[in-house]
Amino acid sequence: MSPILIAEQVLNGLQFGVMLFLMAAGLTLIFGVMGLINLAHGSLYMVGAFAAAAVAGATGSFLLALVAALAAAALAGALVELVVIRRLYNRDHLDQVLATFALILIFSEGTRWLFGSFPLYLDIPAWLSGPVTLPGGIQYPLYRLALIVLGLLVAVGLWLLISRTRIGIQIRAGENDREMIAALGVDISKLYTLVFALGAGLAGLAGALVGAIQSVQVGMGEPVLILAFVVIVIGGIGSIKGALIGAVLVGLTDTLGGIFLPELFKLFADPATATATGSAFASMAIYILMAAVLVWRPTGLFGART
Repeated sequence: MSPILIAEQVLNGLQFGVMLFLMAAGLTLIFGVMGLINLAHGSLYMVGAFAAAAVAGATGSFLLALVAALAAAALAGALVELVVIRRLYNRDHLDQVLATFALILIFSEGTRWLFGSFPLYLDIPAWLSGPVTLPGGIQYPLYRLALIVLGLLVAVGLWLLISRTRIGIQIRAGENDREMIAALGVDISKLYTLVFALGAGLAGLAGALVGAIQSVQVGMGEPVLILAFVVIVIGGIGSIKGALIGAVLVGLTDTLGGIFLPELFKLFADPATATATGSAFASMAIYILMAAVLVWRPTGLFGART
């Protein structure tokens, strides 16, 4: 296998990883600050994708579509927190799982009612289409490269928000002692709504960005949600740094495993058997990675030790 092909697959894994980070960052903030298991987070990813496709179809502007995705998902997240989630903070995790699973069904059927059952498509803008030549003669799609850069910029922005701003201090304090920051005069209800809307907006942005390279369809958020949970388990609940590192590890493991494991099995099996066996092991690779991390560090790579 040529070095250029390997480099392209590494970039594909990195691009997949940073998109997972946008999902996982909001999810880990919500779980870390609120202690809430939110199965409907994938539905907010879907809301962002459909909002982007609708606005892009009406205006022809990809940037307006991204703004619409971020705004629609954040607004939907804030409304969900105010109407439903706020009643679940003092309930056990089973109640949270059941309620947010019901939200998945509501969002899916509501989206199907509004947009129909057929997939929508979001075109890559002309100024981001085509390949770009990287060092070493690597031809790589400009749009995918832009996704990597944007994802890393969002990661830096989130780190600055959490570590360098007053609201970030409140969020970090809310992870450690909610009662104390409430006693100090912080409106914990507004803080929770803000965190939930921020997480939802990031998920919606991810949905819009991925919608340009995949179809936008009902139920598109559920497979990504499973991977996002794997990411936050690997990285550590509540850690933005952990979400980034975990997402990159999952993205690279999934992408490179799908390429190299079938080739590895061809060394001692016929091509058909090697392809089938290698693909099966590749689909399990991220879960094997998660299990290995948990054996070594049960709280995740950057989770707080208890």
